[in-house]
Amino acid sequence: MLVALIIACEIGFWVLLALGLSLRYLARMPRAGAAVLLCEPLLELVLLVVTAIDLRNGAEPDWKHGLAAVYIGFTVTHGHHLVKWADVRFAHRFSGGPPPRRAPKYGTARLVHEWKTAARWIGAAAIAAALLQAAIWYVGDTGQVTSLRDWQAKMGLLAGINLVIALSYTLWPKQAPAGAPSGEARRPEGETVRR
Repeated sequence: MLVALIIACEIGFWVLLALGLSLRYLARMPRAGAAVLLCEPLLELVLLVVTAIDLRNGAEPDWKHGLAAVYIGFTVTHGHHLVKWADVRFAHRFSGGPPPRRAPKYGTARLVHEWKTAARWIGAAAIAAALLQAAIWYVGDTGQVTSLRDWQAKMGLLAGINLVIALSYTLWPKQAPAGAPSGEARRPEGETVRR
């Protein structure tokens, strides 16, 4: 049941996102769209409560409980970013907004982009690890918590990988090729360079 709820939360996230943006840009109802988008955190709250109830009712902690914690950590740190990402594209497509910008490729702008990305992933790993630790304490010595500890180790590895990637851009910044236009890193998608 928990896996089905995780899948339902993921589907619900995208349905609420599409509905909120459709109300905002297609129906020209920005307040209603914002209200729908503000309902998205309720999905994570429901998942958190159901997971806690499942553990309280004596369910043996397993990979599903760990997956729920990871999902919550991901949506807490990446949810707002995904909404902004979709909002820019929806506004461009349906409301004449500016074209979405590509991620920078070179220099300091790329370095900042990589550290922001790493911060989101490290934050997701930290939230998931904290939720997993709370579940371990909640179950106590009476339960088998090996699978939850395994998830914590995976989250530590994920955080470490993202930290190494960001550090690599700090130590070895990616430089623009010799013939590249100076504004290429900030050029919006679909825009061509005039020569």
